[in-house]
Amino acid sequence: MNNMAGILDNIINHASGLAGLGWRDILMWVIASSFLYLGIRKRVEPLLLVPIGFSALLVNLPAAGLTVAHHGLLWFFYHYGLETEIAPSIIFLGLGALTDFGPLLAAPRTLLLGAAAQFGVYAAMFGALILGFTPAEACSIGIIGGADGPTTIYTTVHLAPHLLGATALAAYSYMALVPIIQPPIIRLMVNKEERGRVMKQLRKVPKIEKVLFPILMTVIVGILVPAAVPLIGMLALGNLFRESGVVPRLYDVSQNALMNIVTIILGLGVGSTMEARLFLQTKVLEVYFLGLGAFIFSTFGGILFAKFLNLFLKEKINPIIGAAGVSAVPMAARVAQVEGQKANPKNYLLMHAMGPNVAGVIGTIVAAGVFITMLG
Repeated sequence: MNNMAGILDNIINHASGLAGLGWRDILMWVIASSFLYLGIRKRVEPLLLVPIGFSALLVNLPAAGLTVAHHGLLWFFYHYGLETEIAPSIIFLGLGALTDFGPLLAAPRTLLLGAAAQFGVYAAMFGALILGFTPAEACSIGIIGGADGPTTIYTTVHLAPHLLGATALAAYSYMALVPIIQPPIIRLMVNKEERGRVMKQLRKVPKIEKVLFPILMTVIVGILVPAAVPLIGMLALGNLFRESGVVPRLYDVSQNALMNIVTIILGLGVGSTMEARLFLQTKVLEVYFLGLGAFIFSTFGGILFAKFLNLFLKEKINPIIGAAGVSAVPMAARVAQVEGQKANPKNYLLMHAMGPNVAGVIGTIVAAGVFITMLG
């Protein structure tokens, strides 16, 4: 009888995780469950929130030994997927395969709108510095304003890996909330007459331009900001698969099977950084608020610059499309389309908004490359 009691005591206090279970672990279970709820029930970025949420649950099971610190199972996803840059880079390969740069090439001025929408990146960066974050941490937080999850992960892994869980979740959360965050800002800054402005149909872009663009983009960005090459290069290669038309199998794999596999690795790797001792800090809440501010300021910046351009243009552009410069492809462009049609049912802004939308992706990658060059 005493032996049985000793065995049970050993299991409870040593072999099981009950002895190490604390309130922080339980709180992280609640947080992980909320991610699963948002992903499954509300369908908010389910491809990432489901693996991130479940990974966060696994990493907070006491004595399971799955943490990054213990070089457990999840460490392999974090190390080989994120630290080696493979996962964010391959995500961009798939994104390039899915992206049509035609609207940007048809209206090159929209590249300026994508650049202007990076205003929130720098506003949040300076805000983080004021709150006492280090320059490397501030840059990782600021890049959330680009509303580009893989770029946020890529930057944070280089500069402030201890903030990876917070910055990645903030970026993907705000990307998912684009249809909620942006419309009130658009209505505040753009009157109904401007919102209803119909824009001239874009010219048809020849195939030769579409094929040359990713090559020239890589060369130009690669020379000016070498640290951005892993992301911009993969984005360009995926787009070249799409536009060349000679590698249908590579094009199909890039945008489907390969991207899906790497999304799982990315989600598990991000979730592995959400261990209670690292995640439950005041800094995490500050990251979320700064990330929201970055996103709002980026939307403001894009719209304001569109209005500024209209001071000099004969053919006025609809300021709404400036809001699409925050990246978040293609959700931000869809929001512009919806808001434009609410003001004028005959208004079709989707393709016009895709120009600054994809320009925002390029702008965020360049900003990340500059940050890494300065501080990496």
